[in-house]
Amino acid sequence: MEAVFDGHNDVLLRLWEHARAGADPVREFGEGTESGHIDVPRARKGGLVGGLCAIYIPSGELILKEADANGHYATPLAEPLERSPSLDIALDMAAIAFRLDRAGLWKLCRSTAEIRTAMAAGTFAAVLHMEGCEAIGPDLAALETFYAAGLRSLGPVWSRNNIFGHGVPFAFPMSPDTGPGLTEVGFELVRTCNRLGILIDLAHITERGFWDVAKTTDQPLIASHSNAHALTPVARNLTDRQLDAIRESEGLVGLNYATTMLRPDGREDADTPLSAMVAHIRHLVERVGIDGVALGSDYDGATIPAAIGDASRQQILVEALAADGFTAEELAKLCRENWLRVLARAWHEAG
Repeated sequence: MEAVFDGHNDVLLRLWEHARAGADPVREFGEGTESGHIDVPRARKGGLVGGLCAIYIPSGELILKEADANGHYATPLAEPLERSPSLDIALDMAAIAFRLDRAGLWKLCRSTAEIRTAMAAGTFAAVLHMEGCEAIGPDLAALETFYAAGLRSLGPVWSRNNIFGHGVPFAFPMSPDTGPGLTEVGFELVRTCNRLGILIDLAHITERGFWDVAKTTDQPLIASHSNAHALTPVARNLTDRQLDAIRESEGLVGLNYATTMLRPDGREDADTPLSAMVAHIRHLVERVGIDGVALGSDYDGATIPAAIGDASRQQILVEALAADGFTAEELAKLCRENWLRVLARAWHEAG
């Protein structure tokens, strides 16, 4: 079994939503459930040994707009969120992460050494990520607090606009060049993340925002859960020019399992073959190189291929990649080592 460290999941969102309905997040994550994608029993069965766990403030029931006769759709951007309730929700999700850590169900990791130690001990290695920074104000004081609490990765925006920048809509077919990039405070956010050692995630940002980060950051360029626009032209995917820039920076792109980002027709349909996932991996490796491609499943945040279903069947993808000719050394890079390399760079551990 190949150990997988995954670049993006929304398990904290699922646990938070269920806790609001009266569920115990410690019991749900530790004992397992039939809902969602990740818990301890299913992660162990599928060899999922850790990942970046998102604090994400939901935008209500954002539903993909119905496709027209040509299969095209363009879902409007979610409305911007207010800061105060966003901060409250972010703190609630962080509290769930701390409870899981105290219960020994996962280890909140702040270094790659801690990730490797947790993996060796058979404990899920969780890294706190923030997907969209609505919980952080323009003075960035909350960023310092979240960093002290263990935050080691963030995406300035989700698919909505905020004080830091602009997000891309869920739309097909569409270029990622959909609007402005970073704001002035967004540039300051990037510089502060560079200083602290917080990974900057380029998933969900506009193409102009991508290039704004690229000219400002001292980190490798990283898109934790995005695919190839050349194969699936949704606004959320990356153009070959963006992929080439990631390669030049010795960065990384993580394969998103969302069917809308895998299928040539951009549809949300669980009846999506594993061959689509393998094709995206092949294209990403061609553009970025074997050292710059990894996995960023979007577990608990998207409709994924039914052939995988949840974390318990993660090895099905690994087996499909092996069958397509990837060697054992290459699989180790795709499944975990590439993530650990770029995390070490972003966290000032390497060089």
